[in-house]
Amino acid sequence: MRAWVVRAGENGEREEAALGQGVLLAGWLGLGDLTHTVSRDDLRAAVAAAYPDEGPYAVGNWTGQLYRFVHEIQPGDLVVLPLKSLLVAIGRVAGAYEYRSETADGMRHVRRVDWLVTDIDRQSIQSDLLDSMGSLLTVFELSRFGAAERVATLAEGKPDPGRPDADEFAATLTEPAKLHEEVRRRSADEPLTLSIRDFLAIWGVQRRYPADTALIKDDLEARGLVTVPPFTEGTLDSRIAVLAGGAEPDPTGSSAVTRLSGTAGLSVEAQSAAQAAGLLQDEETEAETVAYRVSNLDSANRMPECVRVGDSTSTAMTIMVLRGYSQLPVLDADGRLRGVVSWESIGRARMADPGAGLEAATVRGQEADRSDDLLDWVGTIQQFGFVVVRDHDHRVCGLVTASDLTVQFGTRVRPFVLVEEIEQRLRQVVDRCIPLDRIRAVVPRGRASEVLSAANLTFGAYKHLLRVPENWAALGWAIDQEYFLAALEECRNFRNDLMHFSPDPVTEDQLLPAQGLLELLRSLDPQG
Repeated sequence: MRAWVVRAGENGEREEAALGQGVLLAGWLGLGDLTHTVSRDDLRAAVAAAYPDEGPYAVGNWTGQLYRFVHEIQPGDLVVLPLKSLLVAIGRVAGAYEYRSETADGMRHVRRVDWLVTDIDRQSIQSDLLDSMGSLLTVFELSRFGAAERVATLAEGKPDPGRPDADEFAATLTEPAKLHEEVRRRSADEPLTLSIRDFLAIWGVQRRYPADTALIKDDLEARGLVTVPPFTEGTLDSRIAVLAGGAEPDPTGSSAVTRLSGTAGLSVEAQSAAQAAGLLQDEETEAETVAYRVSNLDSANRMPECVRVGDSTSTAMTIMVLRGYSQLPVLDADGRLRGVVSWESIGRARMADPGAGLEAATVRGQEADRSDDLLDWVGTIQQFGFVVVRDHDHRVCGLVTASDLTVQFGTRVRPFVLVEEIEQRLRQVVDRCIPLDRIRAVVPRGRASEVLSAANLTFGAYKHLLRVPENWAALGWAIDQEYFLAALEECRNFRNDLMHFSPDPVTEDQLLPAQGLLELLRSLDPQG
């Protein structure tokens, strides 16, 4: 049994039909019957024909989603439908793919489903699973953190049991002092390890905003602690070790950081961590580089499917067909990249020699270090479709595709679009209902003449403007003023946080207050 998410449109426009008719609806206006498609290539051809103006990346992305919907989802699998009411529905797939030509365009690609529950509160779903549901894709699998079993538990009306590998011990480290005591208690040969997510939770932090990161660094330095690798690198699920960085050397003359690195010299990450703890003297200390690194992508930290030097071409072809890949890294015995094999490279090699083996079909691959600035690789990924990722020992540790970039940047843009619509709606209703002289009254006198409309107000000024009884009455809204102003203040704080760089995505839980405020504004002013 597997678990999937199938959305009902960007704004939930298909969810009423999905719940009422007991179906999953994939959308894709203008795309015809896919019943005849057997392979991914067949489906890609159908998508390309339906959308001739789209580029290869959009066609490839849509092909992958539709292939899941038509072929990979099986009867008996569980499916999650996030609802615009902020609830979640869960059902069990009951039929194969169907094309209903008699229905409206956008409602024709269906799978029958038996809805098991349609009113699950998102607060009953733990953040890691909720984050997994937050992809911008329409059709995708929930495959991490024991998702299928947890979705089945939720469908039974029980709360989310959490990750099967959840670190119960980490949950006991509720404050920095307890972390410090635990590190002191342990021997250097058995360091405390935990995920960056659990590490941040010790300070009550969910994302690595600059102010929070600086606070944690100062706290670690004051307590003589160091993390290896630095907690500022990698995804929230990456694991780090917390060490007594300021401890004296042992009888062999080495530090815990050196021993943990496993080499006579420190790795780049360990050097960075040790430097932060004051273990190394750097005569030319440089300012810390602020960048969105390759390692901040989840796929950069997930070992990709690959073949090894000495494998056969048929092995590579079999894996590519089974997984729907167009290329595979070729690694040596030490896990280092020796090149890439693809359908194109195999075709070229066999044009020259019909019996060409894997070596002849292996071509040079693009390889990024996990600590590289991601923006430096965007052009390469767009050109070649992917880049292989290596760690500091030059061993392959991940692979980033154009699809990964689309999802990642889409996830990061979404909160800004949400807040922008909230601000636009506030401006429209204020300009329409409140005279300019009363708008100017909430800004300092020296700036009043500069205010020509609500567009000149800061977001925080709306709270003061709408607290005035006369202004609130002018809106004509039959809602609770204090609740609205509290929601407005919560959104202001959320907006301010967005303006500070963090390498971590905004979670669905963190988006909920802003989404709720936007839904309220849309209801109050549907023509806005």
